[in-house]
Formats: sequence, structure tokens, C-alpha cells
Amino acid sequence: MNNSKIYDTPAKLEAIHRDIKRLMERSNQEYLDLMMANLRKDFIDSITAYINDDIKKGLEGGMVDPCPMRDTCKSIFTDFLEDNSKNIRRGNVSDEVITGKRDEFSKIRKQASFDNCDICFSEVNSLFEKQLNLIGSLQIYNSNDEKKTEISSINEEEIVKTVLEPLSNKQRLQILKSMTSKTHSFSALSELTGLRGGNLLFHIQKLLESDLIIQRHERGDYMITKKGFNLMLVLADFQQYSED
Repeated sequence: MNNSKIYDTPAKLEAIHRDIKRLMERSNQEYLDLMMANLRKDFIDSITAYINDDIKKGLEGGMVDPCPMRDTCKSIFTDFLEDNSKNIRRGNVSDEVITGKRDEFSKIRKQASFDNCDICFSEVNSLFEKQLNLIGSLQIYNSNDEKKTEISSINEEEIVKTVLEPLSNKQRLQILKSMTSKTHSFSALSELTGLRGGNLLFHIQKLLESDLIIQRHERGDYMITKKGFNLMLVLADFQQYSED
């Protein structure tokens, strides 16, 4: 018996070592993903601040002055151009959005009635095209062809099994959402969801099987995976789009 225990020890230590290494790799990846998300937010904030400042300076210096409609037109042009800041914050821009903005600009142009309007509209068009070039350089422009290709490649069975089913329950979504900021023990999740024992374990197992969360060790805390974190970002973006 003693010899058997001694024989099993190296294998057990190796298994523990693998578990620790796997945990460290995933933990580091989660930290890196969170850091990159924060850096991206800071970068986008800086870009949109630059765009809004460029709009203000461009309109102030490029529009006809004096003109009885200057203040009114300036307000309309500012609203039109600043709307692109919202598109950049969303992280992607579609063909429909670009086409819609061009149509909107054409409608505004048709309402112009003064001889000097061409000067102001030329400045606005220049600022608008500069914004579109920036959107293209940030690689957040998605054409319909690209989206159709992405949609056609969806694996229905896999998406249903690993994404839709795991998140089709309020408590499971609640668990995953809470783990985007910190890890949780079983008792903490029980307090969070109001579930006990086997009921809570059932939902946790669903998330584990879908690789949306992991457990640090046999009785350790639960934490979100890269896949789980990215999925929550997608849901947050979707909610933002549906509210706009």
C-alpha cells in the first residue's frame, strides 16, 4: 500500500502542475483581454474627441461669415458629423449606415437656398469624407458582402449547443455577467442567484461544459474564460445597437 502511494505521487504532482499551468495561462489571457478592452476604449475615446474637435474647427473656419443662416446651418452640420462619432464607438459600420449618411447629406443639401451655400457644403463634405477615411483605416467598416460571408459560415448546431442553450437561462446569464469583474465561490453564486445545491450545480455545469467558465480546482472559485468574456462583450454591443 505504501509503495502504491509513493508510486502515485509523481503522477498526482504532475496533474496538479498541469492544472496550475492551465489556470495561469487562462488567467493571464483573461487579464490581457480585459486590459486590451480598456485600451481600446481609451483609444476610441481619444479618436472621437479628435473628430469632434476637428468638426468644430473645420466649421468655424470653413463656413461663410457673415451669413444669416450660419448659426442654424452650423448646428445642423455639427449634428450630422458628430453622429459618426457614435458609429465609431459602436466598433463597426455597415453599408447601410454609410449609404444612410450620404442620403441624409443629400437631403440637407437640397434645402440650401443661398448663393454661398456651396462653400459651406464643400467644407462639410470634406469633413465627412475625412471621417469615412478614418473609419476605413480603423478597420471597423463592414460591407454587406463581408457580413453575408460571416453569416453563411455559422455552424447552427455548435452555436445552439455552446452559446444559445447555455445563455437561455436568466441565472446562467447572471452568473456569467457577474464573473466579468471577479471570481466567485459556489456559496457566493448561491447568494447571487438564490439557487441552492443541485439546482445551482446544474447551471454551473452547463457553463463549464460550454467552456464559458472554469473552476480553479476541485473546490475552488469559478472564473470566466476568454470565450465567456468575449460573448458578454457581444451581448453588450448587441444591447447597445438595439437601444440606439
